[in-house]
Amino acid sequence: MSATEIHVNQQIGSLYSEHHGWLVGWLGQRLNCKSLGADLAQDTFTRILGAGKPLDLQEPRAYLTTIAKGLVSNYLQRKKLEQAYLDVLALVPEDSYPSPEERMLVLEVLMEIDRVLDGLPDKVRQTFLLSQLDGLAYAEICDLLGLSLSTVKRHMVLAFRHCIAAA
Repeated sequence: MSATEIHVNQQIGSLYSEHHGWLVGWLGQRLNCKSLGADLAQDTFTRILGAGKPLDLQEPRAYLTTIAKGLVSNYLQRKKLEQAYLDVLALVPEDSYPSPEERMLVLEVLMEIDRVLDGLPDKVRQTFLLSQLDGLAYAEICDLLGLSLSTVKRHMVLAFRHCIAAA
């Protein structure tokens, strides 16, 4: 282990010992669940440790909060996606239920699709989803969103390029 790596690990250790309890409390209060707060606090420090970069922090709690907010957002989005999937699954006859392994695979794919589409501007993502999920024709999307046909086509090209680049 190099001197730089040792120094970074010491910085992260200090950051952890000085702010872990505060971060657990902050997250636990925000999520209304102390154990989930503890899990996401641990994930926050794991992410910092994984980056392996020297820390020269003037505002360590602001830094931790920024990382933790991203993790909270990801967690809430995943829960929302899982609930939507479970709602749809509830409409399927019980004998057609996918296995737990198949459900996990579907959720993982849905999370990846969501992550890719999250990188698109709102109107582009909305146009893409209306076309690909709802099966609307470009003219219908124009009317619904108040966009020109050329804008809808441009949005679709951007979305397809983005998806291909992410693959």
